[in-house]
Parts: sequence; structure tokens; C-alpha cells
Amino acid sequence: MYCGVSFSPPQAKIDRAIRLRYQPPLRLSQKLGKILTGEAFDSARRHTRAIVRNRRFPARITTGAIIKSIDARRFEEIRRKYAVDDPGDAPPKYLDLEHWIRTNLQRVRELGLDYTPRSRILDLGCGAGYFLYINKLLGHEILGLDLDDLPMFRELIELLQIPRTIARIEAFQPLPKVDRKFDIITAYLICFNNHKSDKLWGPAEWDYFLSDAAGHLAQNGRLWLELNREYDGSYYTPELKAFFEQRGAELHSYRVVFNPGTLAPSEAAPVGR
Repeated sequence: MYCGVSFSPPQAKIDRAIRLRYQPPLRLSQKLGKILTGEAFDSARRHTRAIVRNRRFPARITTGAIIKSIDARRFEEIRRKYAVDDPGDAPPKYLDLEHWIRTNLQRVRELGLDYTPRSRILDLGCGAGYFLYINKLLGHEILGLDLDDLPMFRELIELLQIPRTIARIEAFQPLPKVDRKFDIITAYLICFNNHKSDKLWGPAEWDYFLSDAAGHLAQNGRLWLELNREYDGSYYTPELKAFFEQRGAELHSYRVVFNPGTLAPSEAAPVGR
């Protein structure tokens, strides 16, 4: 209710309003200092890398461009030789070129490899080699590691000209020695942990593997693992989950990611590393 009494704002509020009204605008550097923090900083850094990267690759790499770079006649010869109706989880499923190139391009982007400077990449269980092939197109130095028991994979690796070390990854056995360290070690749809068997790796086997892998990483290197689902629908037991977290991993469903500086050898490190 209006009572005929007027109120004046305190002098402090008046002074503050005057200061805000006539305060000079923030310089660009000041604005950037306020904006570029946390996620905003990471986003800005990624966009800067994109600009630099696109000077080398004017058009962003696409699934279609990658497929066009592959010898279509030779790929079709391989496809006709090994393709089957409804392959399910059998190796011929990897002959669906569009699907698997798109899948592996997404993997490349999740790792930021479409923008990062030239990196050394080791892919464990490299299979058909699509992931490494895309990285080769992007200018990275690549190496695959896998068995040589599937002629279809062998022919695809030869077609894509992927350098590959033939070796089996086994519990409590070191990875083959190579003459370099890697910025990124990846392993997708992992089976070397005795997937879907009664000898599935537990913390002891994984501890040895992680300690060994740490010896193959360059300073600030990353290890990116993606597990297969087991018979019970899980990717790891509660015990293994706790172990991965204790070793410094970030867990995202089937992903076990060791970011730069988080993976260090433990007491299980192989002798001589």
C-alpha cells in the first residue's frame, strides 16, 4: 500500500551503479582469461588443433573419402573369397567396409587423433587394420600386433599396407620388444584376456600386462582399452573394477582408459624393463 513516503537508495548503491555504467569494457585478453578454463579451455585447444590440422587436410576426413582411398577391385576380391551370409560375430563381419570404417573413424575421433600432431600408435589385436589405416592416412606412425592365423585378416593387412608384428599376448608374458615407444597404445574388442573362457584374466594377470605396457609408452603416453562383454553380460567383475581404478584408470562402461601420467609400472613389472 502506498503511504506517501519516498525512499532513496543508499549512497553505496548509487556509487556502485555509476562505476558499473562507466567501467571500461574488458579487453579481449581479459575475456579469454575468464572464458578459457576447464572444459572451455579443452574445447578451445581442440578447435585450435583443428585449424592447424585442417591446413594439412583442408577437408575433414570422412568415411566416404577413406573408402575411396582403398583399392576397390582388390577389396572386392577379398570380399568374394571370404564373405558369408549372416556372419554374426565371425571374422567375415569385418567385410562390411562402410560399417567398420565408420566405427573406426569414430574411434580415431574419440582419441582426438584427427587433430593431434603426428603420433606413434600401437594397436593390440589390430585385426583387419582399419583403425591403423585411418591413422596412417592422417600422418601418424603406426604398428599393429596380432596373430597370423586368419588369411582374411592377412590379406586385408597387406591390402592396406599396415606394418604388423606377429605375436600372441599371453598372461604373465611380456609384449614383443620394439625399437620405439608409443604415444598411444590401443586395444579394441579385447580377446587376449581369455575372453569368454574359464581362464579369464583377473587382477594379477592385468597387473602384469599393465606394468609391461607402461614400459612401451612414451612420456605422457596413453593406454586405451575396450573390453568385450562376458557371458554374464558384464565387462569386468567388481574386484577387477576396483583394481583398474586403483591403478589409475578411468572406467566408462567397457572402456578402461589410462590418461597421460596415470599408468606406472608396479611390482609386477617384467624384469629388464
